[in-house]
Amino acid sequence: MRSEQEVNAAIDRYADTVRRLCMLHLKNYADTEDIFQTVFLKYALHTAPFADGEHEKAWLIRVTLNACKDLLKSVFRSRTVALEAAANLPAPVPQEHQEVLEAVLALPKKYRDVVYLHYYEGYSAPEIAGLLHRNVNTIYTWLGRAKALLRTALEEGGGEDG
Repeated sequence: MRSEQEVNAAIDRYADTVRRLCMLHLKNYADTEDIFQTVFLKYALHTAPFADGEHEKAWLIRVTLNACKDLLKSVFRSRTVALEAAANLPAPVPQEHQEVLEAVLALPKKYRDVVYLHYYEGYSAPEIAGLLHRNVNTIYTWLGRAKALLRTALEEGGGEDG
């Protein structure tokens, strides 16, 4: 079991990454906080040492993605409706980012993951391939397709306003 100082240091370093990945997949603040706690509890209980900071970050990303998948597959989740959907309220996102966020969220899941990891977290395609257990060329293909889909979606959205 890790010390409280180690866990707090990891939370300081990786909290934003874990929360953003959760929001990207779950689109729900309450579920994001639940998974956040689950991920860092697993981190606290994980006893194997990490080779370096990148290994630690990759482990946290993998655990976060798996926890999100598990929640989305759960029976409880399939029988609930998000509060925003029930009340027809928009999600709390700054207006200037709403169009891009909607375009990214509209992408198929495999493209959303690579777009987030590449553009927001700064991972290279070979690093993403290792995280997602895919071939590097597959990651390059997915990035290219995701960019094309985003370009099309954003040009269509911008054309309506202008």
